[in-house]
Amino acid sequence: MAERDGKHLLFIWKPSGYELREADGDAPAVGSKVEVDDREEQVVKIAPSPLPNDTRPCAYLQAV
Repeated sequence: MAERDGKHLLFIWKPSGYELREADGDAPAVGSKVEVDDREEQVVKIAPSPLPNDTRPCAYLQAV
């Protein structure tokens, strides 16, 4: 799969389980806060996508 410029993934914890979402733009920096489903989440880690052959970065989030 070719690199997808301008996209990143968000790894979001929910009571029903984890969710992986695509988002536009560069991945947010570790420590920054993003809004997801009307809640504020903090980026705790940036890592490669957990999907095979996917070059997008993935931001792992934690509720604030």
